[in-house]
Amino acid sequence: MTATTLRQPNSELGLDRSAVELGLIDDATARGAGRWLEATLPALHVESVTKRFVVGRRKEPVTAIADVSLRLERGGTLGILGANGSGKSTLIRLVSGLLTLDEGRVSVFGHDIVRDEMAVKRLINRVSVDAAFFKKLSPMENLLFAARLYGIDAGHARRQTVEICERLGIARKRLDRPVEQLSRGMQQKVAIARALLTSPALLLLDEPTTGLDPRSKLDVQAFIEEVRTTHDASIVLTTHDLDEADRLCERIAVLDAGRAVVQDSPDGLKRLVASQGQPATLHAVFMTYTGRSLDDDVAEEDAEADD
Repeated sequence: MTATTLRQPNSELGLDRSAVELGLIDDATARGAGRWLEATLPALHVESVTKRFVVGRRKEPVTAIADVSLRLERGGTLGILGANGSGKSTLIRLVSGLLTLDEGRVSVFGHDIVRDEMAVKRLINRVSVDAAFFKKLSPMENLLFAARLYGIDAGHARRQTVEICERLGIARKRLDRPVEQLSRGMQQKVAIARALLTSPALLLLDEPTTGLDPRSKLDVQAFIEEVRTTHDASIVLTTHDLDEADRLCERIAVLDAGRAVVQDSPDGLKRLVASQGQPATLHAVFMTYTGRSLDDDVAEEDAEADD
């Protein structure tokens, strides 16, 4: 009998490699158990993660993320709310492997981001508020270059680029202009298109609609919903927009000073503050658990976008 190694053995059920070798279960059972175990693994599991930064030789390290634990099920959307400096972007960079962990563990579909770095990178893509491009090249050239890095056929990538960009509201004629001639909002749309081109299993969206006009913001939000339902993608979304979080996210975590102060579904969070005599809104949730409003941050971002 040929031994079959399961990707994630489950000791509680006894379905591991030794069970197959000893003849306690057959190959078909092992393969079925392997598929079941893989399907039950979360898209993202953040366990007691801490990240500190050294800011000076004689100063104490600054803790950007403090003992944060999060879980995102497959096909779900997790929203992370927080004021500027709360640790949202730091957390996204940790998950994407751009920063190293000081404490804790992060896994993506069962792959440890430290031990299985390359496997994780094949599963994720990230969109940040400050997307980087070859500014002299056009959006089409930038996206085809990204597709080549992922081994995507050039003809397929070109067709997908046109389709994705049109659904995001980017006119075909803009695809051949240098990126430096596009507005900040249009560049952000191109960044989202670049991430979606690789069909990531886990999409990390770090404030993807910041700087977009209201119409463009609605276009992007609608497309995020479409990606989640049609491509079976799991999504982590950081945002300042409470309405956006309410619309797109099945679960929300609120960060304050690097800590996850409350987590639940949007409706669960609203019920929580309503039981304390507060209005049943996400704004009340944020005020209750952080002691501040997101309005100031949003006003600052709107001013920057106008500039």
